[in-house]
Formats: sequence, C-alpha cells, structure tokens
Amino acid sequence: MNIAPTPAHQARPHRLFWWKEALIVAIFYVIYSSIRNQFGSNRIASEGIPRAAFRNAERVIRWEEAVGLYHELTVQSWFLGMRWFIQFWNVFYGTAHFIVTLTVFAVLFWKRPQVFPQWRNSLAAMTALAIIGFAFFPLMPPRLLDEPCPWESANSYGGSCIASDLRDEENGFGFVDTLAEYGGTWSFDSEAMASISNQYAAMPSLHIGWATWCAIALWPLLRRRRAKLAMLAYPAVTLFCIVITGNHYWMDGVGGIIVFGFGAVFGWSAHRWNQERLDRRWLALSADL
Repeated sequence: MNIAPTPAHQARPHRLFWWKEALIVAIFYVIYSSIRNQFGSNRIASEGIPRAAFRNAERVIRWEEAVGLYHELTVQSWFLGMRWFIQFWNVFYGTAHFIVTLTVFAVLFWKRPQVFPQWRNSLAAMTALAIIGFAFFPLMPPRLLDEPCPWESANSYGGSCIASDLRDEENGFGFVDTLAEYGGTWSFDSEAMASISNQYAAMPSLHIGWATWCAIALWPLLRRRRAKLAMLAYPAVTLFCIVITGNHYWMDGVGGIIVFGFGAVFGWSAHRWNQERLDRRWLALSADL
C-alpha cells in the first residue's frame, strides 16, 4: 500500500514569484532614487552641496596622487580624438549598468532560484549602503571640475569658481565632459534630467559595485571559458568606461567593490537567517500534522 508523503517527509518548498520580485525591485529603486537625489545636484548652491562635492574631489585627487595613481586625465586624453569610440562608451555608461544587471537578476531568478534571494538581498544592501556614501561624501566627478558653478548657470553643477591649487590656471583640470561634448543616450543639460539626477553620487561607484555583483553571481552558471572570461572582464571594462567618460575616479570603483563586499555579507547572512526561520516554521507545522 502506498502512503502519501506528509509534510514531515518532504523538504520545505522554495517558491518564488516573478511579479513579487519585480514589484520589490520597482519599489526599492523608486525609494533609492528619491533618497539619493535629496543630496545631489538638484539642491541649491546655498546649501553648500556643490562646494562640499568639489572639496571632496580635491581629497580624492590628493589621495590618488599620494599613491602615484592619479592618471584618469591621461587615460581620457588618449581616446578623445576617437569620437565614435567615446560615443560608444557614453552609451555603454548609460545603458549597460541597467540592462546587464536586470538581465543577470532575471537569469538568477530562473536558473538559480535556490540562491536567488541571497543575491537579491546583496544587491539591495549594497545599493542602500551606497546611499550613505552619497549623503555623507558628495563627490564632484572629473567631468564637472571645470564646469560653471551652480550660480553661474542653471544647468551646470561644476566647481570652476571655487579656488583650488590643483587647477592649472590656463587649462584647469583638463577633463572633458564627454556626454556634453560627444553625445550619448541622454543629456544632463536638460532641466528635467538635472532635477531628477544626483551628479555628485560618485562615491562609491554603483557601476562597479553592480558589475562585480553581476560577474560573481553569474559565474557558476557559465560553462564556456570565453563566457567566464567575458563576465570577469565586465567590471574591468566598466572601470575603463567610467574613467574615460569622466564620470568617476578609479577610487570610486574601489568604493564600489567595498560596498559590494559588505552588501554580500549582509545579503548572505540575511538569507541564511530567513531560511532557518522558515525551516523552523515548516518543522513546527509538520509536527502538528
């Protein structure tokens, strides 16, 4: 005689719902964007945000100079004569960050459901930690160092009017705002984009943090060596992109890796705690049947 298995004889089912995950992502990103933008370029100059962001940029440059690695300007200058090349990376900067991350998120949901929650939690924790960096360390990206100050132009959020011994009297810092000069998928010059963006949210770089998350999370699913190498190269390619477009210092990338590390530890710990909690509930339910 066959006896139907009871819950006590069964492993606890792990159920994921795509609509629930999509809703979580949408709500979290709206909250993240609204909080991030409270500390950025849509704030008026009198609140001191641009000046603080410029001073922090000076600190980052001095730190990089101290270790002999302030080479962003040199790297960018190598490619400025290649218009199509710069335009490609402007588009990459504005699209891959979201497209690749969402694609990996979906692949993990369908192909690695058993570990999907821990990677979802890690992504959320990393992004939340980044908000703290944006709030307490606003940072002016290289491309804005020579742009007009907020009180000089309604759509500019640079630091040209702030005195600095790091700026060359004739050439300034020398960085080029490639999005403004070469074009891309959008423009910060529009009032609408300026009002909803935080151009001082540079430290840590979530472009690097999310790229690292993508590479490590997707690695176990890849079989071909070329695919593995391409995925591992993705964070390095992203670092190259954020530097030549003038959107970040390389140290911002280090910050992105650091918040990824803390986010991963928190995400995995939260997932383990939640699984143990659900297991105890399942066992208690099974014992009552």
